[in-house]
Amino acid sequence: MDGVRSLVRAALPAVPVVNLLPGIRKTGEPLAGLAHERTAEVRREHVDRYAAVCGFPRKDTVPLTYPHLLAFPLHMAIMAEPAFPWPAVGMVHLENVVTRHRPVRVGERLDLRVGVDAPRAHPRGALVDFGASAFAGDELVWESTSTYLRRGASADGEPGDSLALPPAPEGGLQWHLPGDLGRRYAAASGDHNPIHLHPLTARAFGFPRQIAHGMWSLARCVAALENRLPDAVTVGAAFRKPILLPGTVAFGHAVDGDSHSFGLTRPEDGAAHLVGQARPL
Repeated sequence: MDGVRSLVRAALPAVPVVNLLPGIRKTGEPLAGLAHERTAEVRREHVDRYAAVCGFPRKDTVPLTYPHLLAFPLHMAIMAEPAFPWPAVGMVHLENVVTRHRPVRVGERLDLRVGVDAPRAHPRGALVDFGASAFAGDELVWESTSTYLRRGASADGEPGDSLALPPAPEGGLQWHLPGDLGRRYAAASGDHNPIHLHPLTARAFGFPRQIAHGMWSLARCVAALENRLPDAVTVGAAFRKPILLPGTVAFGHAVDGDSHSFGLTRPEDGAAHLVGQARPL
């Protein structure tokens, strides 16, 4: 329930009248220095639940994308801050870059920190980068940058570049995704955004029915490549067209030297849902 509470708190600034209350009202203060921290234990039952819904094998080390779950409550805490300019509702996850410096073991305790940079200009609004890091003692073991778009917002400067990623490889393997996938991933991840849960709640935000979590789609691709990736690796991904649930996606993978490009496409026309690339550090 912690994930639900954090999402509700971060969404309150979008509710008329409520958004004028002290502690909820957005203040317009600068974002510089806004950060949250927590310490979390990597628990076997949590890792196994996540691995099962994303397609990872059961191991004594965690999936590459797993620490994002431990950092996600800090993302929500920052979005709930009065100094963060927009409600969490309406923030669109566009890109994610994950770097694993070494595998994290089940049972380790991680010190996590998430901070946010000043907004950047984008042709469709403003981008905000959330930087997460995970330390085991003094050792940096994992980090990520999650980039969100706020449509219609403005930011200083010229629009910046997106991640440089190759096109999605042609998909040769199809995955059939059930309608309850969003609810299952939400139970494992703590991300209970209503656009992922039910047709009715998704339609309230303009989708014909519920859509898959972007971080599930990235995790599922990484799971398909896991035995090919080195311990120290960086994976970048851009989320394109939403994946409607239930639905079918095609997974494609190509190798160029020590680089792996991958993607999820729509089987009927090849439109990209996700494009990504993995490279050793």
